[in-house]
Amino acid sequence: MPDPNKSLLERLADFLTPQPTSPTERRQELIETLREAQTDGLIDEDALSMIEGVFQVGQLCARDILVPRAQIDGIDINLPLSEIIQNVIEAAHSRFPVFEGNRDNVIGTLLAKDLLRHSSEKDFQVRDWLRPAVFIPESKRLSVLLRDFKDNRNHLAMVVDEYSSIAGIITIEDVLEQIVGDIEDEHDVDDEADNIISLDNGDIRVKGITELEQLNEMLGTQFDLEGIDTVAGLVIQHLGRVPKIGERIEIDGIEFEIQRADPRQIHILLARQLPKQSD
Repeated sequence: MPDPNKSLLERLADFLTPQPTSPTERRQELIETLREAQTDGLIDEDALSMIEGVFQVGQLCARDILVPRAQIDGIDINLPLSEIIQNVIEAAHSRFPVFEGNRDNVIGTLLAKDLLRHSSEKDFQVRDWLRPAVFIPESKRLSVLLRDFKDNRNHLAMVVDEYSSIAGIITIEDVLEQIVGDIEDEHDVDDEADNIISLDNGDIRVKGITELEQLNEMLGTQFDLEGIDTVAGLVIQHLGRVPKIGERIEIDGIEFEIQRADPRQIHILLARQLPKQSD
């Protein structure tokens, strides 16, 4: 814990000199000092949230935030051109993984602007406009991935598991959202179908806007608070404030871990059922 007898500047200066504590302890001390700085009005809530997001990016891996395989809008290279164009327009993404034969055989990335700009040209072939696909392991740190995205000017990577199968995709926007919060665009829509996603480790990934009724149906819980309709509302009501990224909150045997949040709202949580304690 930070020494309360030291000034804020003295405590910040301490981080420039070696200390006999672990990196985790030092990181937590720094975060607590910065939170005190926000309380004192030296930095605002948005700045603090982004700083905490930067720390979070350093701790997370690709598997923690990837878009699962089942939700990938991929393009089959063997489809008729008219059908590919229709799929691209309906999905409204800027980039698409392109596969051949099966979804694990990704042969490249198609940019929507390339397709829509050149598809009317004579002898146009989708294959000729594919960009190289980027493959990364599930264990790749987000901080390293963000640097790779920047250095190589890539915006999308295919995440593969230990068996070289496609586990999901991750974009530069997904990584940046860990720092600045959700980046909404004109194509973002709320789809209840992906409000709750079961992960391989047994956790449940939940959007903050998920209705409590939907969560109850998934977990067999009975959350029901007057005036509270969403999972984010449940957690905020329980804490009395908006939680920070990485915080864990237990409510009636369910542990919620905050994955994405900003000073105003919770965007993404992990939910897991805790073992029942014996009497």
